[in-house]
Amino acid sequence: MSSIVDFKNVSTAGLETSPVAEALAGLRANEARYFMNKYKHEFTVKPASESQETLDYVTSILKKERDIEFQAKPLETSRFLVENIQFAYVIYEDGLVVNVMYTVDDHKKRAVGFKLSEGMEIPKELESKFKFARQKSKLAGTIRGSFFVIKGEY
Repeated sequence: MSSIVDFKNVSTAGLETSPVAEALAGLRANEARYFMNKYKHEFTVKPASESQETLDYVTSILKKERDIEFQAKPLETSRFLVENIQFAYVIYEDGLVVNVMYTVDDHKKRAVGFKLSEGMEIPKELESKFKFARQKSKLAGTIRGSFFVIKGEY
């Protein structure tokens, strides 16, 4: 069952098992605020157990592009199309949020992004492969992020 992420009243619902649940909820709310402000789109999530297709999509891109397989448990996903850009999100229990941005008609704007919740360690799968920039957020504290450009067709 999908639920709309409220960025005004941040909730840890669905994220309670995460050791960084508060920061992860703030990061999820930060994404919801971004999509509302930029695209007037309500960011919705659903339990990972109900969204195998989205998990498989993100997992296959990570594996084929960079041979990355996360050990953390996925908690929630989101997948939608806005302004001809397909977005897919996986929110992991350890505090990691992975998003795929895939423009339908422009091969130059396709990427996978990684965002780390405040208080979590860099996952071992990303440790030596990526440099992370820091960004301050009122909702999420300090977010560390990185990305790579998608080269294949998905």
